Amino acid sequence: MLLLNNVLQFSKLFLWTQTRQYSNRNILKLSERGLYQDIFPNTAAFEITRLLNRSPQCVYAGFDPTANSLHVGNLLVIINLLHWQRGGHNVIALLGGATGYIGDPSGRSTDRIALEPEVIQENISGIKKNLEVVFENHQKYIWPKNEDVLKPLRIVNNETWYRDINSIKFVSDIGRNFRMGTMLLKQSVQTRINSQVGMSFTEFAYQIFQSYDWLHLLKEYDCRFQIGGSDQMGNISAGHELISRTAKKDVYGLTLPLVTTEEGDKFGKSAGNAIWLNPEKTSPFSLYQYFVRTKDTDVERLLKLFTFYSLGEIKDIMFKHKQHPEQRYPQTCLAEQLTTLVHGEEGLAKALKATDALYNKDVNALVDLSSVELEQMFQGAPVVTLLLSPGITILELGMKAKCFPTESDAMRIIQAGGFYINHQRMKKIDEIVTESAHILPNLISLLRVGKRNYYIVKWQT
Repeated sequence: MLLLNNVLQFSKLFLWTQTRQYSNRNILKLSERGLYQDIFPNTAAFEITRLLNRSPQCVYAGFDPTANSLHVGNLLVIINLLHWQRGGHNVIALLGGATGYIGDPSGRSTDRIALEPEVIQENISGIKKNLEVVFENHQKYIWPKNEDVLKPLRIVNNETWYRDINSIKFVSDIGRNFRMGTMLLKQSVQTRINSQVGMSFTEFAYQIFQSYDWLHLLKEYDCRFQIGGSDQMGNISAGHELISRTAKKDVYGLTLPLVTTEEGDKFGKSAGNAIWLNPEKTSPFSLYQYFVRTKDTDVERLLKLFTFYSLGEIKDIMFKHKQHPEQRYPQTCLAEQLTTLVHGEEGLAKALKATDALYNKDVNALVDLSSVELEQMFQGAPVVTLLLSPGITILELGMKAKCFPTESDAMRIIQAGGFYINHQRMKKIDEIVTESAHILPNLISLLRVGKRNYYIVKWQT
């Protein structure tokens, strides 16, 4: 009987292995790509490998509603969840509808500003949409068509289980499993306690709630794995301790590295501004350009972290780069796959059109851009709305759009060939502006003075 059971178990394992040829179900193999920084407990690699190879497991990552969109800095966690999904595992994204009221102190030097309920709900909706779109784009455009259908992403909101919990009972049943000495030793707590601003009890208690989240998911979905950024190790270890005391089951945490540029800047920041996943906050063009501008010294590492190319394919990409570095081939591969993942093929097409419009001076590409896309594309460019009146000249247009400080400057620069409308050089100051010659079908004119000074005119007719 024992032998028969072993044969049956082996058969199930063999059949599951055959259906998962494209991705490795043992996600610890992702360490070869630099995707993991730490495992908790740190002696659990063998047990984790055994679990992953034995049957599909369940993993979760949490997202607190601090903004109405996720940003590029969240992508590594999302992509890690996608790797789990590709390996045949069950994936949960936890939205912090309740913990958003508290605020995670990890990585913070001051208390988070308390958010109003309506703001939290708006942020929850935005983040939920981000996640749904990315997972849908992955399956539609990146996951091989001949592979099995992926197990669907499960999105849960921790507000649904906290709303009916009695606070006294929660402190009594859950709080008694935590030890103050251990809680105080967490790095996120130590950093804040030793700072000038200190730490509120609200944020100090955050680790209790994140721990209970894991316990709840373990009971509901047998979720034995939690992943998070490198700053989440304290919260993950607290959850492990709570589960060890209450559920008495083995659970495991994995942290991802903090990704920085060669200069040490936090990944996902551009001139102090986040690169958002919501196309209304950051256009597909801006996201595409962010990755296309990746430095040669960073690009191979980012291909391993943020794309689904195999290590062999990445090696080939880098070999081509060495042959023709001026073509920026790996940067293009990185930008195209990530833009497709975040915005789909339609978003990538828009990004490529905008790139043509800006760098290849393609007038036809400008026609397909909306005023919002143009404003995002030419960030910082002044925008004016003008009424198209008969007889307005090129000189008058330049002055009304405030392209020049004085009329004499305008005349001199225009006549010298330094003024452009929709990438076309204008030299005649008395030429009349017409819809057919100077205004795009989307009722926009893109003005340029010199090489880099852009102005956007929205026309009212």
